[in-house]
Amino acid sequence: MLAGFIQLIHILVCVGLIVIVLLQADKGEGLAGAFGGGASSTVFGERGSGGFMSKLTTTMAVIFMITSLIIAVYVPRWETSTQGTSMSTPAPAQMPGLPELPDSGI
Repeated sequence: MLAGFIQLIHILVCVGLIVIVLLQADKGEGLAGAFGGGASSTVFGERGSGGFMSKLTTTMAVIFMITSLIIAVYVPRWETSTQGTSMSTPAPAQMPGLPELPDSGI
């Protein structure tokens, strides 16, 4: 239940982040601005820290990273605990045409 809710939030944030990034106006610096080729000597450029869209993009990016970490680390544990199975790895399948190797006992 909680895993599904976090995955839903993650998907909504992904779609929202795509829309917000596409709606933002281009600052016109291009690749040269990334390497100090712009006319401004400040970190955030001439406009300061940015407007509402810039702050919303940063907030959604942070939420995206947090939900990504939660999904990667905790959701597999939640799903296996609700199904009642252990987290042991399954035995590897034998490739057809190859002889079966004896167990070395290590």
